[in-house]
Amino acid sequence: MEFKESVKIALQSLWSNKLRSVLTLLGVVIGVASVIAVVTLVNGANTYVQTKFSQYGADVFTVSKTPQIITNSEDYERFQKRKNILFPDYEYVVANCKRCVGIGAQQASTGKVVRGTQSVTDSSIRGYTWQMPALQNLNIAQGRGFTESDEQHAAHVAIIGSDIQEHLFAGIDPLGQELRVDGTPYTVVGISEKQGSTFGQSQDNWVAVPLTAYQRSYGTSKTLTIYVKAGEAGPVLEDAADEVRVLMRSRRHDAPGQPESFELDTNNTLVGFFSTITKSFGAVAGAIAMISLVVGGIVIMNIMLVSVTERTREIGIRKALGARPRDILLQFLIESGTMALVGGAFGVIGGILVAQVVTLALGFPSTVAVWSVLVGLLMATSTGIFFGVYPARKAAQLDPIVALRAD
Repeated sequence: MEFKESVKIALQSLWSNKLRSVLTLLGVVIGVASVIAVVTLVNGANTYVQTKFSQYGADVFTVSKTPQIITNSEDYERFQKRKNILFPDYEYVVANCKRCVGIGAQQASTGKVVRGTQSVTDSSIRGYTWQMPALQNLNIAQGRGFTESDEQHAAHVAIIGSDIQEHLFAGIDPLGQELRVDGTPYTVVGISEKQGSTFGQSQDNWVAVPLTAYQRSYGTSKTLTIYVKAGEAGPVLEDAADEVRVLMRSRRHDAPGQPESFELDTNNTLVGFFSTITKSFGAVAGAIAMISLVVGGIVIMNIMLVSVTERTREIGIRKALGARPRDILLQFLIESGTMALVGGAFGVIGGILVAQVVTLALGFPSTVAVWSVLVGLLMATSTGIFFGVYPARKAAQLDPIVALRAD
């Protein structure tokens, strides 16, 4: 029997027993859909994080009191005991770092932004030194960024995110307009390019003011984060990081051989950590998906055994007409593989739909990887063939005389 004829018989069997086919393939569909959905979401998250972190540039690193990612309460308490990084520390690095192409600093808090009778709450209020927008690759869509003069004179000027523009300045040009940040008036001089959302949380609900003006309102005792641009990645960045590390240890009187009282992070550190987390999550979800595939494979095997029993007489006739055992074996393997492939195809569609629904509902990024679709189909087909071996062997080993006597 030709290959296409075996496939045709398998499809006819699926179509003639629709409810049984659906129940048979449900495990395969769920397993493949799980794999596709998880890979799509994890791939989207990794791509998004790499894009967002790389906006600082591969040649930018940060110096802060605590790591940007803390995994347990003990570390959090230990890091909180460190001395704050203050504005004089930033000035010291600016004055002494020879390998640094650009240096900036920022502080941030959450506050309320008001214009007239309208307001936006839970906004990120950022204090920026004049180089910070460039160090974060923050594109100014309208107006201008900060200048050294703004910083030196603690000017009451502000750059706003697109959410602030949409909520407080709908229908009018924000440039030159006044708003109040926690009661302090500022004049809008720049509007940032829209950044979108991260995991459903908007990245455009913020106002940035010169760091010196920020500290007049919120005080100078809070810790800040220093951003350093090395000019190039690789060895150049490492040299600049080493120089800043020496300067900070000296400034903060860290004794030789003792741990540093600050944290120096690069984009690769953050991206690598997030990738490790998503890989672990993917491995757990993949294991669950494999269980679904095994269950689906067992169901396929049971149905194929039923099919062998139902078609015993047909098998006897084919053997009597000259069909070899391997022909019977191949026919049933093709049928089980085709059944599983159909289930895999529906699983791929279902997995992509689930990922898209999650993206629309929660804003969680998703990216369909072609390789994951191919792997899902391959896994489904392999499952069908693997669990179809026993029924196929049983059919191939039937005695033709006994088979012809079957009702």
